[in-house]
Amino acid sequence: EWVQLREGQILFTYLHLAPDPEQAKGLLASGCTAIAYETVTDANGHLPLLAPMSEVAGRLAIEAAGAALRRSAGGRGLLLGGVPGVQPARVVVLGGGVVGTQAARMAAGLGAEVTVIDRSIPRLRELDDLFAGRVRTRFSTIESVEEEVFAADVVIGAVLVPGASAPKLVTRDMLKSMRPGAVLVDVAIDQGGCFETSHPTTHADPTYEVDGIVHYCVANMPGAVPVTSSQALNNATLPFGLTLANRGFAAVLEKPHLRDGLNVHRGRITNRAVAESLGLDFAPVESGLAA
Repeated sequence: EWVQLREGQILFTYLHLAPDPEQAKGLLASGCTAIAYETVTDANGHLPLLAPMSEVAGRLAIEAAGAALRRSAGGRGLLLGGVPGVQPARVVVLGGGVVGTQAARMAAGLGAEVTVIDRSIPRLRELDDLFAGRVRTRFSTIESVEEEVFAADVVIGAVLVPGASAPKLVTRDMLKSMRPGAVLVDVAIDQGGCFETSHPTTHADPTYEVDGIVHYCVANMPGAVPVTSSQALNNATLPFGLTLANRGFAAVLEKPHLRDGLNVHRGRITNRAVAESLGLDFAPVESGLAA
């Protein structure tokens, strides 16, 4: 019940408002101040409160893909790393950020054939150095995405536009050109998903099939390993939480990285990407505070 939130209260947690207009509507109506873990920044422009969960989700994605590839789960019946004399599975990772890097690390460690696609050439250089040639890198174009996805046994959706809905990189029409029984793991599902055919699933019933392609689209993937996830998240959020506890909303004014996390304040959307995704007016924090 949204009446439990009111003006003057601070909500500090994961929000993921871009694909969730109902939650956004409730927060706006409450008049509360809502700060989103996933848009808080650091001095390098990274997302320090999203990173721990992205690390967990990226690693879990490969475990999930391995299970979904089994014939009993409707997959192609492949072992990710193959065995001597048998070709390993082909894993394509869309996005070279934290999720994608961790997914590539796990897949390569298991012996899979791994390709990471990203639109940042500097990031591709970093990944090439990091994996010392063990992982292929490709610049993201329509052609490269299609070519890799069509040949893949596993596609990991690891794209992120901070605060905004994820772009749909794999369309339904593309599924019919994929290998039957291939697996799509949509780690971006909490931001709306990066596959057109994605819809949120649960840990209890994680997969479904569309056009012969297995989809794993579990929302809040780190919830499967709550002890690890909670410890990692506590390590990252504690300094910010203490600052808010000590200073209240003044901390948002004083700390630009917390200000980047501000999504809702007194009935206004204060994050541009969230506002654009929801089709609502964007009110910069200064105008929001003037009310």
